[in-house]
Amino acid sequence: MLLSKDYRLGKSFEELEVGASLQITENIEDKDLLLYLGLTNDSNPLYIQHEYAALTKYEKPIVPAIMLNGIVTSAISKYLPGPGSYVSAIQLNYPTPMYHNETLQMHLQIISKREDTRDIIIRIEGKNQSEEVVIYGDVTVLPPTKLV
Repeated sequence: MLLSKDYRLGKSFEELEVGASLQITENIEDKDLLLYLGLTNDSNPLYIQHEYAALTKYEKPIVPAIMLNGIVTSAISKYLPGPGSYVSAIQLNYPTPMYHNETLQMHLQIISKREDTRDIIIRIEGKNQSEEVVIYGDVTVLPPTKLV
């Protein structure tokens, strides 16, 4: 199958600069969690069962960490560097749980470019509306290659 020339690619390695950043905001709603749980067949009661979660140290259902990862990789695929990017490594931490119906403020910033591997390192920090860090770390990304 041949590609049409109408596709849009993100920024190439040469077009990216250390310090470039992106800020996104996501509202995590119950419908999003139900979709995630349906797609992954994940039945962890900590994610959706209010009665169970009330008995835990979290006191209410939390957002799965892998769902936060999805928000990170989606922002990389859509915006920084954009379409055609490949995530080759992820090192993320979740110091505070994210709860249902909270707003996530995510900051992504290119902290390095590696000529030898032609990849970039993007630093991630996400906070909830109480300004608590809920996700942080680094993601290694191969930017898209411009096709001739």
